[in-house]
Amino acid sequence: MPLLENGQLKEEIWQVAIEGEALPEGNVLVPLARLPEALGRNSDGALGVLLAPDEDVEALRIALPRLTAVQLTFPIFRDGRAFTQARALREHLHFKGVIRAAGHILPDQYEFLLRCGVTEVVVPEKTDVSVWERAHKAFTVAYQPSILNEAPEGVALRRYLSR
Repeated sequence: MPLLENGQLKEEIWQVAIEGEALPEGNVLVPLARLPEALGRNSDGALGVLLAPDEDVEALRIALPRLTAVQLTFPIFRDGRAFTQARALREHLHFKGVIRAAGHILPDQYEFLLRCGVTEVVVPEKTDVSVWERAHKAFTVAYQPSILNEAPEGVALRRYLSR
């Protein structure tokens, strides 16, 4: 699957652990249930967690210093729990690593994902990346708070988005 970072295609470096199989070598994303097993593995690769929408980010608190990435899942485009998970990881748990979003995500949601702390988005195969690039550049002003380092500009709470 193609991977977007800041509106641009990026090479995928992660393998997803398959249920019932041994953990692969290298950079691996594991379900939360397999995190203890992954923390005990003997590998030089980076470690990440696949977090379902119904799983609490607080469960990652102790392991976060050893994690490079957390992948959040959008099971359907109307399910916004992953937005909250991303904000909680950045604002409350102070996670500095990669936050990925995967699942049913619309290009219209891209800018808000970035403002919530998501750094990478997994998009479906054969996706027209130009649609995502346009969505990334479509908005130049935002009114809601963000985890990004934006200074309020002008009247009220308006923030000019930096690119």
